[in-house]
Amino acid sequence: MFRLFLSFIAALAILSAPVRAQTEDQPTGTITVEDSATQDAAIAVRIRDILSELGGYEDVTVTVSSGIVTLRGTTLDNASAARLNEIAGRVEGVVTIQNKVVETTDVVERLNPAMQRFSDRLKQFIAYLPLLSVAMLAFLLVVVLGFFIARRKRPWDRLAPNSFIADIYRQLIRLAAIIAGMVVALDILDATALLSTILGAAGIVGLAIGFAVRDTVENFIASIMLSIRQPFRPNDAIEIGGDEGKVIRLTSRATILLNWDGNHVRIPNSTVFKSRILNYSRNPERRFQFDLGVAYGTDLAQALTLAHDTTNALPFVLDSPAVNVWLTELGGSDIGLRVTAWIDQRETSILQARSEAIRQVLASFEAVGIEMPEPTYRVLTGDLETPAAPIAATAPDSAPAFSVNANAEQELAEIVEQEREAMKHEDLLNRDGAAEE
Repeated sequence: MFRLFLSFIAALAILSAPVRAQTEDQPTGTITVEDSATQDAAIAVRIRDILSELGGYEDVTVTVSSGIVTLRGTTLDNASAARLNEIAGRVEGVVTIQNKVVETTDVVERLNPAMQRFSDRLKQFIAYLPLLSVAMLAFLLVVVLGFFIARRKRPWDRLAPNSFIADIYRQLIRLAAIIAGMVVALDILDATALLSTILGAAGIVGLAIGFAVRDTVENFIASIMLSIRQPFRPNDAIEIGGDEGKVIRLTSRATILLNWDGNHVRIPNSTVFKSRILNYSRNPERRFQFDLGVAYGTDLAQALTLAHDTTNALPFVLDSPAVNVWLTELGGSDIGLRVTAWIDQRETSILQARSEAIRQVLASFEAVGIEMPEPTYRVLTGDLETPAAPIAATAPDSAPAFSVNANAEQELAEIVEQEREAMKHEDLLNRDGAAEE
């Protein structure tokens, strides 16, 4: 009865004591009525044996009184100290646990485990060296094989429409060889799960870089599309976004034009791909037009017929499509007249053809007395004088012939050919390849 009273007093003392921070994982269940010093000693011995086997608890002391386990000492970290509650709580007969173990601040004790871990990893690395050498050899063999295949001229030059696309094929083969080599090497090391982590990280990095250099990526993709579609050929006369000239070359970054002043115009391929491209050289037949004005009172039927016949009689004008002439507007001092005709621009310069057609029609009009009036202005003065009549131009007796041929733009074409020959290794255009329809 007295012993029961002492146990009751001890329990009250424990319950009335302040709660410590490390009281997690306390044992649960019914507390036995009997108290045994032999049992306390057995509990202490059992906990000490467990801690000695685990390691890292050499500085921890264990005392047991009436089933109450008191732990004192130091450990390397708080996690190890908190784990003591779980260990001691599983021993039979433990009523409660007072964990007074703290984290050690001794430098030597904290460095020893790190040195031990380093030593263990070094030994593990040395043990893995033969397997790692085999994996590295397999990786190198796969990569060398892939690079050898990529370096071959065939079949890539035959499959690709130009050298730029062939180089892209080769880069893809090299990348595939590197990835295949990594898969084989990691499979030998039984670490294929690491590949998904590497590829995932590479994908995230690639996405970030893609956003950062979006314009560069867009320009690169446009270069690929233009080199495949071939919307123009070397020496074609084209207009892109208001820039006119002859095509020198298409590079992996830009389209190079030689404008009519002999200057280089460099247009980014992303701009070319999105712009409206006007190709003057795609069709051999090309139309030119010019406007004239005749005076009021002119026989319009005669003027239309004369302009048509004069233009149609020119040797460089094609019969089909036919010459067309019509009236356009009623001006302040004249009536507008428009003439259109077609030429073969492979044989005739369109600028010189238009110039010669204008000259011949003007000569024909002047020969029959069709007036080409100048603008008339009435100036009112204080005396209200009558304005003087305009002076008509004297028509020439005849219009001498003027040579019109296709050599007018030959100088520019020769400059383009010289430029292409000097930088032909950078050109993505193919004279004989299929062009975009």
